[in-house]
Amino acid sequence: MSELNLAKIKAETLIESAAWLQSFHGKIVVVKFGGNAMVDEELKHAFAQDMAYLRWVGIKPIVVHGGGPQISAKLAELGIDSEFKGGFRVTDDATIGVVRDVLRNDISAELADLIEAAGAETVIMSGEDSHLIKGAKTNLTAENGETIDIGWVGEVTTVNPRIVLDALEAGRIPVISTVAPDLDGNLLNINADLGAAALAVAFGAEKLMMLTDVPGLYSDWPNRDSLVSRITVSELQELLPSLESGMIPKMQACLSAVQAGVPQAVVIDGREPHSILLEVFTANGMGTQVVPDDAQ
Repeated sequence: MSELNLAKIKAETLIESAAWLQSFHGKIVVVKFGGNAMVDEELKHAFAQDMAYLRWVGIKPIVVHGGGPQISAKLAELGIDSEFKGGFRVTDDATIGVVRDVLRNDISAELADLIEAAGAETVIMSGEDSHLIKGAKTNLTAENGETIDIGWVGEVTTVNPRIVLDALEAGRIPVISTVAPDLDGNLLNINADLGAAALAVAFGAEKLMMLTDVPGLYSDWPNRDSLVSRITVSELQELLPSLESGMIPKMQACLSAVQAGVPQAVVIDGREPHSILLEVFTANGMGTQVVPDDAQ
């Protein structure tokens, strides 16, 4: 391809993005960073570049992340067993300290460094900072009705958005891990997918974007022709019980966010470099978009 033709394609892409730039300018978007993008060096750098680019074109990104593989690796290094029940990590007194340290000191710190190297200022936060998140302990219920204690695992109950809004106003990108205290000060490990949804609602985000390791939601997995590009709240509620277990938290997060007023939520294949920009700035987007029932 000649240099001129390549330039023409770039120009067409910029023109196509103009409507999205206008629509999202000055708006908050919450991005859940996870999956393969967290462990692949090329994808991590591409993600950081995407976040910096969004900030410099006038969009206000907030990054929320988990870190399951990294936490498991650190626990193994320390000789602490990893146990899961109902899709949740059983989190005892020893484990919660490791979760907190890995998320903030390893993952948040590296991601913030990458984003700053790409040209945007960041600030590292967790639910502990300035009462950002308060949580409540979660227990599972077995089929026989008995309660299953999974330790210091929780869900978001309240969000105080001031520290995040101040950071955005100052031109910084918040990088947030969802470890947070309960009302008694006990530290809780909160699922990052569901935490991202709660934060998107509290911040009045225009969009919630969830990075995954698949192209999107399939209505009849493993039939690859059943990829869903757009689904309403009612349609997703009907489909949710039949989904693969790995997709349920992400789709539940999208569902709860849109039900609570976020205009749109989308799951995106994070294995694709610059997938965030492809989603935000192209007419067709990527992945599966969840919208209200009355969306046009």
